[in-house]
Amino acid sequence: MSHIPTKDEILQWISDNPTLTSKRDISRAFGIKGAARIDLKRLLKELQAEGHLEKRRKTYRDPDRLPPVSVLQISGQTPDGDLLARPMEWEGEGAAPVVLFVPRASDPALGEGDRILARLSEVKGEDHQYEARLIRRIGTNPLKVLGVFRKRAEGGRIVPIDKGVGKEWSVANDATFGAKDGELVEAEQAGPKGRMGLPNARIVQRLGDPSAPRAVSLIAIHQHGIPDDFPDEVITQAGAMKPAGLKARKDLRDMPLITIDPHDARDRDDACWAQADDDPKNKGGHILWVAIADVAHYVTPGSALDIEARKRGNSSYFPDRVVPMLPDRLSGDLCSLHEGVPRACIALRMQIDAHGEKISHAFQRGLMRSVASLNYREVQQAMDGDPSDKCAPLMDDVIRPLYAAYEALRIARKNRQPLDLDLPERKVVLSDEGKVTSVNFTDRLEAHKLIEEFMVLANVSAAETLVAKKSPLLFRVHEEPPPEKLDSLREVAAAAGLVLAKGQVLKTAHLNALLHAAEGTEHAEQINMSTLRSMTQAYYAPSNFGHFGLALLAYAHFTSPIRRYADLIVHRALISAHGWGDDGLSREEIERLEATATHISETERRSMMAERDTNDRYLAAFLSERVGEEFTGRISGIAKFGVFVRLDDTGADGLIPIRTLGREYFQFDRDAGTLKGAETGMVIALGQPVTARLTEAAPVTGGIALELISLDGKSLPKSGARKRGRPAGRKAGTGKRKVKRRR
Repeated sequence: MSHIPTKDEILQWISDNPTLTSKRDISRAFGIKGAARIDLKRLLKELQAEGHLEKRRKTYRDPDRLPPVSVLQISGQTPDGDLLARPMEWEGEGAAPVVLFVPRASDPALGEGDRILARLSEVKGEDHQYEARLIRRIGTNPLKVLGVFRKRAEGGRIVPIDKGVGKEWSVANDATFGAKDGELVEAEQAGPKGRMGLPNARIVQRLGDPSAPRAVSLIAIHQHGIPDDFPDEVITQAGAMKPAGLKARKDLRDMPLITIDPHDARDRDDACWAQADDDPKNKGGHILWVAIADVAHYVTPGSALDIEARKRGNSSYFPDRVVPMLPDRLSGDLCSLHEGVPRACIALRMQIDAHGEKISHAFQRGLMRSVASLNYREVQQAMDGDPSDKCAPLMDDVIRPLYAAYEALRIARKNRQPLDLDLPERKVVLSDEGKVTSVNFTDRLEAHKLIEEFMVLANVSAAETLVAKKSPLLFRVHEEPPPEKLDSLREVAAAAGLVLAKGQVLKTAHLNALLHAAEGTEHAEQINMSTLRSMTQAYYAPSNFGHFGLALLAYAHFTSPIRRYADLIVHRALISAHGWGDDGLSREEIERLEATATHISETERRSMMAERDTNDRYLAAFLSERVGEEFTGRISGIAKFGVFVRLDDTGADGLIPIRTLGREYFQFDRDAGTLKGAETGMVIALGQPVTARLTEAAPVTGGIALELISLDGKSLPKSGARKRGRPAGRKAGTGKRKVKRRR
């Protein structure tokens, strides 16, 4: 070609040759030379002004098309498990196109949030407009911050709500996303640091008033990246579900199974019943029944419900809300074992002897109907001689037999010696408006322990069955403490005049002996906390490494499939192992059990951190009107920068900065977990009783600051003139070193 092309010809060339779009490429394509290049330049400028083309450096492209090589972010999955991506830059009108990522066998595993450089090809007649092939992974999500936006003339600042983040972020005028002053926002880092060394940020989401009632848990949900909105497809799929029938199930509807849960339970996934064993060979023995909601019937492998449930990993519980693993149609209805309605279940019959040792067990897929939905307190009151109208008719045939079986299980528990920590849980009580009315420590009733022992035995039975059938599964693993943590625990015990034996295979019985020796003494809380800190964190794995804390050889979570994906995997494994249907473990699930175990272990930790942060913020709000008051508490943690104190009446944790700890220099001993005064030799250790003054309580961050008044009943001198961080005897001005500046 040697003629000057028309605008349509130029657009067609760019569309057909997306990698040859510079002015030089177009000139060569049409044979344009010399002065004719001026006419081409004019045409390209006109197309750009008309919005048909967009200039990027020295190339031109259609703004309603993605360039052939683009930066994408993995944004989710299709119901079939394929990855979807979104372009990081989109200048066209309307919504950004949908991109399907097509992996090669050699590609690394990608997950939501990963950023990639990819080569795109346009497709027709599909639900997606482009397919992407990986060139290279270029990173994950940009650094994000959750904070309060403070508007200024040149844009604004973001004050982070994280306790550990002190530096503000700068927001340009064109990056505020319309945020208003004082609004809670989510932002991501945008480019290098700007003026005054502050990181630049771009606001990506506005979350409303941070001080509004019930905003506290919303902050934690967004801060920790917990998905709290179900995709439309998931809601539609759940809404189309129908109650399971009796087909291929054992009819258990005449069995007097009951559920026992907290009074404010959001779901009911386990029911139980017990009776005396009439087998003459098992004198004094019992038959225990545990029925668990058959979630696997509704949530099948590879479905939209399954993909979303795996993504969430578990439900997350907050004082004012729950972020469920499954939509309410399932979690609060079809899978919840409500009183008086037929519900699909996987039931387990266990035979135990008079000493609580399991003789046999058998699983079956059934249809049950709970005769009563009870709560822990009313069941306990009934056993204590004050049955409610609801409990009274159930005493002889249901409640007393349950407690009789529990008494046998207590004998087995005593012989097994699981770890017996005494660490009461706190419960934040909210008003209807979402404000904290009280912070209580929850009572641990015998009714709680009864259900716990039944569930532990059911989980053991599930693990044993699947191991015997050589079926893949996910174990709940809790490994024994590492030697270095045990050495630290021995030091703490020795300082309290107690002994943890050394030179033998550690058993929970040894730790229990230490805990019982400390019981009732001033060191009890210190020993309990130190023992807890010495433990490793439990996790999920397809390989069995035992459960140290429960003193069990094999353990698998089976009893809570509504709120834990691990339990759903175990249910599917039982279905496959027994040949109950085609909704068991799929081949794809088996191949990725390792990845699933890692993922749900991480989502579990994510929920725990979010729940902890939410409680911290609620407690800070509760205490914010009591700044200046004195509180008693005990030292709950020691770090190089200060001392953490757990207050007695609320269980709130506050920080005493090390700079406020009197006149002398304190040396931090990481191994012993202590601070030691360089002059007096005074030791600050875990569990010591203190009196402290509340100096700050920040509801937005959850931060609580304290000033130490007394330690072990003895007053400390107030902060003196000596500069913090300098050991006694060191003169000002010594020890300095010159630093050469380099350009």
